[in-house]
Amino acid sequence: MVSLASAAKAEEKPSVVATALSSTTIGGYVDTSAQWNFGTGNQNPAPYKFNSPSKADGFNLDVVQITISKPLDETPWSAGYRVDLWAGPDANTLGTTSITAPGGASDFAVRQAYVLLNAPVGNGLDFKVGVFDSIIGYESVESPNDPNYTRSYGHSMEPQTHTGALATYHVGSALSLTAGVADTVGPTINERAFGGLNAAGATEAESYKTYMGSIALTAPDSMGFLAGSTFYAGFVNGFGDHAPGPLNGTIIGTGDRTSYYAGATVATPIKELQLGAAFDYLDLHTVGGQTWSAAGYASYHATEKLSFHARGEYLKDSSEFFGLAPGADTVLALTGTVQYDLWKNVISRLELRWDHSLGDVPAFGGETPLAPTMDNAWMLAANIIYRF
Repeated sequence: MVSLASAAKAEEKPSVVATALSSTTIGGYVDTSAQWNFGTGNQNPAPYKFNSPSKADGFNLDVVQITISKPLDETPWSAGYRVDLWAGPDANTLGTTSITAPGGASDFAVRQAYVLLNAPVGNGLDFKVGVFDSIIGYESVESPNDPNYTRSYGHSMEPQTHTGALATYHVGSALSLTAGVADTVGPTINERAFGGLNAAGATEAESYKTYMGSIALTAPDSMGFLAGSTFYAGFVNGFGDHAPGPLNGTIIGTGDRTSYYAGATVATPIKELQLGAAFDYLDLHTVGGQTWSAAGYASYHATEKLSFHARGEYLKDSSEFFGLAPGADTVLALTGTVQYDLWKNVISRLELRWDHSLGDVPAFGGETPLAPTMDNAWMLAANIIYRF
């Protein structure tokens, strides 16, 4: 009887663990695909992020993401956190493996892991401390948030992940400012730009850090059909020891670099139609030459379940960031995607993509790495994602 009474009293008062977990949510997604690459020879695929010879002409598990998070609440000095864990082949491309981890790439990775903090300054000052996605870019590392299955070249040249601290201040409903400092451009967790604590073994001063900033503008309701449209601009400057993604097997661009980004998402008088634009410019200080990309987006939501998405992009890679064959430094890419969400919680896409070399030599295909044989890379893909 004493034991039962004690248990009853214990149940009346929630444990510290139960209280801490009461506002924690668990979610994520499973991302799968099937690709058909036209023609023969897949050793030199179009070098956008998460594309590789191993995905061509077959079925794929791309990635599984598990998200555990507690958002900020409305109280002053609130705190929270977010953890995104990846498992699967795309985790290798993510490249966030800690600088101290043996063996390099892995099918398991930490995409994000940060503490959220709020300080009641003005309209509220929010902080992220830990590992977080880069602040610039039109597209997301998280595939379900993107309009297309494949990524753009602009997304592929942008910084991806940083280890550091980030502050965001909302001046008002129409304007927010973000600034941050990190160890390096990324994505390696806990990497340093000094003392050989990076893949390149380069040494900077111990005080050398990566700095970033951005501004976001949102059109107010008073602007009619343009209400909700957004304009975004930002930069990231610091040390980077390698370029993200497979990049046809090359590792280039070691040293200081600066990434600039400007983009917009624009509502139209046709409420089902949304347009977008993105411009990325990468300056590899120690390599010479610049790499830049300009892309346009269009999305049309025909019904609640059916939508159409298009992207056109022009890439100029004079710094050879993407490791294309010499003379194949200019690429035109066109992507069309049909999305029909037949099942609950499921994103189902069919996508046709064409990458065309505008240079003097072929850029894609072939049986030997760095020896492409085709000017065109055609790819048809089906993408099925379950979100939970």
